[in-house]
Amino acid sequence: METTLCLDFGNTRLKCGVYKGSRLQETMVLTDDHPETIAALLDLVKPDKSILASVVHHHPGLEALLAEKTRFHLLTHQSKSPLLIPITKPETIGPDRLASMVGALAQFPGKHLLVIGLGSCIVFNFVDKYREFLGGAISPGMEMRFKSLHHFTAKLPLVKADWNYPLIGDDTRTNILSGVLMGMAKEIDGVIEAYNEKYAHLEVLMTGGDTLFFSTHLRQKVHLDQDLIFKGLFEIAQWNLM
Repeated sequence: METTLCLDFGNTRLKCGVYKGSRLQETMVLTDDHPETIAALLDLVKPDKSILASVVHHHPGLEALLAEKTRFHLLTHQSKSPLLIPITKPETIGPDRLASMVGALAQFPGKHLLVIGLGSCIVFNFVDKYREFLGGAISPGMEMRFKSLHHFTAKLPLVKADWNYPLIGDDTRTNILSGVLMGMAKEIDGVIEAYNEKYAHLEVLMTGGDTLFFSTHLRQKVHLDQDLIFKGLFEIAQWNLM
């Protein structure tokens, strides 16, 4: 039974998922991407294959290390996958977006899909029932909104997220929580509603580190899947690593 190491390097966190055969065995958050850290991970996991989706400037020696120790694939817009990309500039699509869409396709083939990623940004990705990625939208994420309120004003504090936020804030902190978090929840609900009006039998999937702040405040039906990118990376590894 082969072991596949799936690495997801985002703007906020560096994560990995370990597959034994076709089953996700465990997930981990990495402290950094230094070769020593990754070498220790490889010694621990002993993967046969590895795949990396990175939206950051990762350590320059990382790819060579993974290629030396495993059968390695770097996810790009040129990677083989079941996803079709008819848009004009496929090279601009982040590998995290590609992985999440392939993960959604694996679960809901033949369906219109809206895949929402909640991280540094809110990223909406639409895949039609013919497996074509037609585009989507990007707007500021939760931390970006909190930081912008603090940075661009003289007196507003930098607020930490709290899932238990009120509709009506009664002090500065709860006003900001309601404005940012309730505002984002309504934004997400509104986008889903717009897609539902245009596309019948739409499946909506949501993933990313900030999902817990919004899941109980959404009125629209969504499938929450924190492992969606890992599922997509595993599928893409099967397409590209024999």
